[in-house]
Amino acid sequence: MSDTAVSPPSYQCGGCGARVEHAPGTTELSCPYCGHRQQIAGAGRAVREHSYDQLAAVPRQPLASVAAHAFVCPGCGAHTETDALAQRCQFCATPLVAEAAAGGLIAPEAVLPFAVDRAGVRTALGKWCRSRWFAPNSLKKVSEAETLKGTYLPHWTFDARTVSDYQGQRGEYYYVTETYTVMVDGKQETRTRQVRHTRWHPARGTVRRNFDDVLVPATTHLPEKQLDQLTPWPLAEAVAYHGDYLAGYHALRYDTEPETGLATAKARMASVIEQDCLSDIGGDQQRVSSVDTTYSGVTYKLLLLPVWIAAYLHAGRSYQVLVNARTGEVIGERPYSGAKITAAVLGALALVAAFVVAYLLSR
Repeated sequence: MSDTAVSPPSYQCGGCGARVEHAPGTTELSCPYCGHRQQIAGAGRAVREHSYDQLAAVPRQPLASVAAHAFVCPGCGAHTETDALAQRCQFCATPLVAEAAAGGLIAPEAVLPFAVDRAGVRTALGKWCRSRWFAPNSLKKVSEAETLKGTYLPHWTFDARTVSDYQGQRGEYYYVTETYTVMVDGKQETRTRQVRHTRWHPARGTVRRNFDDVLVPATTHLPEKQLDQLTPWPLAEAVAYHGDYLAGYHALRYDTEPETGLATAKARMASVIEQDCLSDIGGDQQRVSSVDTTYSGVTYKLLLLPVWIAAYLHAGRSYQVLVNARTGEVIGERPYSGAKITAAVLGALALVAAFVVAYLLSR
């Protein structure tokens, strides 16, 4: 069952009465018809971090039981139910943006607004297609997306102070002179060489690190591995959340609890901490057998990151790509040219054969 239907903010143009939406790269709402612009209210508020201990102490409604958002479109009056935080009305394209904490959800604290517009996506997509190794020559002509949707994807960020006690081993190299024999012009010769060995010593110690904005996807709509490929994000450019930044775009609400997000964040912190331990051990080689980490001052926030989700058509097949809407980074699917791969393999084999022939002739 959905919440009681509510009317979202009316994104009506003050110039011509049409709709306005966030203009990429600005803190303004813009009308795509008459060009009228209006400043987003509240822009400039500082982004805050929130105490994780306080969050854990307050009971929350399970995500599975949170109702869909129910909208009454201010443009045409249509009723819409959706799990999205923001979208367009399917009948008149009016922007629909839900209340930040509707249904008991944790409200977004920050948003990294869109900076790459549709023209920028075309440029990035064309450059990406032209740079693909072993791609068909026809792919270089692709610059237009068949479908294109600007989407805000929810992410958790975590800060923490860590103290880690470790145990391990420090390896130090030493060299031993060994004697061996070789045949030279039919005669046996005795030679010596230095052989490296490692002497291991017990090691233990304590390392400390402060983590800032460890980023974890808060949506399962796209694979985590795929989203990680869009990094790095200019997180320092994030601004305090305001629904106006979502106007004209699709925005997913989170479907991963912050507790699950923190567990993932700690796993990411652990790999960094292990490298700190290895560096602290010193020596020529290092082994870490155990690490005991204490976390303090853990804070979190819910952050929305901008992504263009595009699909382009090539040789009758559709391929999906994601575009980082701040940096223009493109990741996704691409076709391969069997002819180019075959030519490359044959060329490599020919090169190896040429080296072998040259070697045999030189003997």
